[in-house]
Amino acid sequence: QLQLVEAGGGLVQPGGSLTLSCAASGFALASYPITWFRQAPGKEREGVLCIYRSGDVAKYTDSVKDRFTVSRNNLLNTVYLQMNNLKPEDTAVYYCAAGAKYGACGGSHTVWGQGTQVTVSS
Repeated sequence: QLQLVEAGGGLVQPGGSLTLSCAASGFALASYPITWFRQAPGKEREGVLCIYRSGDVAKYTDSVKDRFTVSRNNLLNTVYLQMNNLKPEDTAVYYCAAGAKYGACGGSHTVWGQGTQVTVSS
């Protein structure tokens, strides 16, 4: 069974940091582009960052510029989202999703995680 599991969410004060992880099981994550999405209450889901198989990164929202970074550890079959200088508007459920095998960022997504809640509040 192909599965992605996110972890690392929680409550953090404005200006704080969190690192989310996205662990794959049932498939080799190295063969897939991985996108981080988020969905805030009452808003549509939006793409945040995507990491190609090569490690290159595509950015989908300017609001995380210079604050969020994405990385992958193929040996651990895990992708990470490092979030710094968090703001209340970053509050959302964060999801990771795998694109097509050997594909590129920006395409359809074949496997989704269940999401992890990030709340930024004082």
